[in-house]
Amino acid sequence: MNVVNEMNLSFSAKSINESFARSAVSAFVLSLDPTIAELSDIKTAVSEAVTNCIVHAYGYQGGIIYINAKITDTNKVIIKIRDKGCGIENVRQAMEPLYTTGGEERAGLGFAVMQSFMDKVSVRSTPSKGTTVTMEKAIIRCVKNERP
Repeated sequence: MNVVNEMNLSFSAKSINESFARSAVSAFVLSLDPTIAELSDIKTAVSEAVTNCIVHAYGYQGGIIYINAKITDTNKVIIKIRDKGCGIENVRQAMEPLYTTGGEERAGLGFAVMQSFMDKVSVRSTPSKGTTVTMEKAIIRCVKNERP
């Protein structure tokens, strides 16, 4: 599996930038000619990951969110969303549906949503240093004779 295209993006961890991140990643993926459903899945997963950075990693106090997206020669999209926030003490517990550290207003479904829309989701985190969420999705509609 070889990377045929890649982008890097960094932006302020502000709620107003969540839609920007979603749009930027979906625009990058358009070269694979995804279905509307595939594109919607990716946008939703990116939204959830970015929101987790804003709310949980930085506690609405600001910081930088980093996105790296790659397209492979097998038509797979690999998206890494990283922060340098507070980190996660127990990743396994954090990935359980309905678990949240965000109080009553948070549903605790962010990781479950990401997992339901992407083929693979993995999380690496170090307390006080940050978290990286890596998501993968195969795009099935890509024309086989054309590469991005």
